[in-house]
Amino acid sequence: EVRLVESGGDLVQSGGSLTLSCAGSGFSVDDYAIGWFRQAPGKERKRLSCISRALGTRYSEDSVKGRFTITKDNAKNTVYLQMNSLTPEDTALYSCAADIERSDCTGTLSYWGQGTQVTVSS
Repeated sequence: EVRLVESGGDLVQSGGSLTLSCAGSGFSVDDYAIGWFRQAPGKERKRLSCISRALGTRYSEDSVKGRFTITKDNAKNTVYLQMNSLTPEDTALYSCAADIERSDCTGTLSYWGQGTQVTVSS
């Protein structure tokens, strides 16, 4: 059973920090590209970051570059998203997904977590 479970979402004040976790089970997160995505109400889901053995780390949104950091702990089979200097515009449902096709998280995202809510207040 392949599963991804996100955790760490919370209500945080503007300027604060938060670390999200994406725990894999039934597979090794090192075997696939793992991406972080977010979706705000009424908006399209956006790819934020991706980590893979082949390409390392990549960031897709200019607004998060320099503020968000994606890391991976293979021993814990978990991918993390460290988020700093949060603003209300970062409020969204954050999800992780495994790409079984490509190394840049733009391929077939076969496995998704349920998401974790991040709400940033002013």
